[in-house]
Amino acid sequence: MLRSMIAAAGLLMATSALAEPATRAQDILERFRDANQWRDHVMVAAHRAGGLMGGKRIYPENSMASLRAMIDLGVEMVELDVQKTRDNVFVVLHDSWLDRTTTCRGRLVDYSFAELAGCRLVVEGTGKVTNEGVPTLQDMLEIARGRILVNIDNKLDADALGGMVEIARRIGVADQIVVKQNLWNGERIVQAQRLVDSLDNGASFMPIIADDAVTDTQFLEQATNAVGAHAVELITWRNDARRLTHDGGVLFSSRARAIAARGNWHLWVNTYAIVNKPGGYLSGGRGDELAVSAGLPDEVYGFWVDRGATIIQTDEPKAAMDWLNANAFRVPYAVDQVTTAAGLSQ
Repeated sequence: MLRSMIAAAGLLMATSALAEPATRAQDILERFRDANQWRDHVMVAAHRAGGLMGGKRIYPENSMASLRAMIDLGVEMVELDVQKTRDNVFVVLHDSWLDRTTTCRGRLVDYSFAELAGCRLVVEGTGKVTNEGVPTLQDMLEIARGRILVNIDNKLDADALGGMVEIARRIGVADQIVVKQNLWNGERIVQAQRLVDSLDNGASFMPIIADDAVTDTQFLEQATNAVGAHAVELITWRNDARRLTHDGGVLFSSRARAIAARGNWHLWVNTYAIVNKPGGYLSGGRGDELAVSAGLPDEVYGFWVDRGATIIQTDEPKAAMDWLNANAFRVPYAVDQVTTAAGLSQ
């Protein structure tokens, strides 16, 4: 009842002629920054900007086409892998070599941006060559503007993050950016604090914490308080390929969930696959392969929701969203309701 009243109020405000029109990114950001108010809504982040469906790649990873498709699908966030050309242009590409995902060969760092323009993205596993080139970070942020949050996976040294955020700030989308860094001890927390200070109230910072290095939940509280985190990317390693986690491990324990509630931050789980690693390598065996290939989404998306996850990063965003919608773990956005109402009235 309360959620319905809030949604109705949001709809009224958005449709008011006097109200400043909100963007969907602003609505997403509100939920991202206030986890405790939205624990009945699970956000979806598309790994490498999406493009996979039912185990088959539909779009090239980290492409403008996949980003647009994820916006249309309604996911809250895309993860982009960022590195630089020889002449220091930030581009979106996962590998340091061009061979796997483009028509070119060799190391990215050996190409100038002008030379890179001759490379075409390919749909991995299909041999299909597209008309799209390797996008710049600015290309992708321009598409994301007002529509979706962007999680930057920095493939360079930490100092490069400032330049990436500066591009976002220059085009007015810094608040849509989430940057991240692995934290496992006090020294790393101090480094992260310096990084947060350098962001100058622009992008959000998210710690990455893995259960091979952090076994004391108090570190969660120490780290999140130090950097003002809205979410924590939690890694539950699957080191034994024969077993599935039965409880989510220490980082998804009841104590960890209590700390998340005190700090008002999201528990983020990664269900995407890692090449040549056991299924669910980052999520205790409960990953996209089990959900989609084995047809057991309850044992993946349901399991992690039950353990408090409110952000799922996945290679299968449609499958995750279908399960979440079917099980009432998605609350419509006010902007989407306004769009639907406008369409019905025409």
